[in-house]
Amino acid sequence: MSMNRKEEIVLITLELAAEKGLANVSMSMIADKIGIKKPSLYKHFASKEEIVEAMYEYLRRQAKEKANIKLIDYSTFFAGKTVYEILQSVVRGYIQMNHQEKMLNFYKVIYSERSLNPMAAKIVAEETDKMIIATKQLFFAMEVHKLLHFTNPDMSAVSFAMTIHGLMDYELDQSNGKCSYETDKNLLDDYLKWFCEENAV
Repeated sequence: MSMNRKEEIVLITLELAAEKGLANVSMSMIADKIGIKKPSLYKHFASKEEIVEAMYEYLRRQAKEKANIKLIDYSTFFAGKTVYEILQSVVRGYIQMNHQEKMLNFYKVIYSERSLNPMAAKIVAEETDKMIIATKQLFFAMEVHKLLHFTNPDMSAVSFAMTIHGLMDYELDQSNGKCSYETDKNLLDDYLKWFCEENAV
């Protein structure tokens, strides 16, 4: 597959950021690594911030395709599945999407800089927003299909999305930190089962 120049810039920037940290990567460094002059780089992107925004969109789109995540026709998607299987399938798809190598490298860079870099913080917040919106749509559909019942669907969606995010981060921290202590390996699954019971129709 031939890669266009913008994709090449995005991937080289990710490589450099994973190696040196985003804050330490300059436009000159990116141009040098690609083998072009700095003014040529500015023809494609006005700033490093613009490159990182494009990187997020590009990697997310690629990861969604690889994880086979498409717009859901809920009636078809729900057919023949238990509530637990539906939630498990959605969460697995999201984990698959975010645990692809390039996406993981991107998040390592973004997460490590989000407390100091407003652009990194904005991307993390954007991703969380996307997950909350998708969860609200799912829960609304589950309520309509009488699969689950929520006293407050919007807050249930926020709570669910943030818990899944937190548990994903927790698992990553454990694996990156090579934690030796015993933890409940099925925490995510246990949470999904509990959630189904709590909100059963």
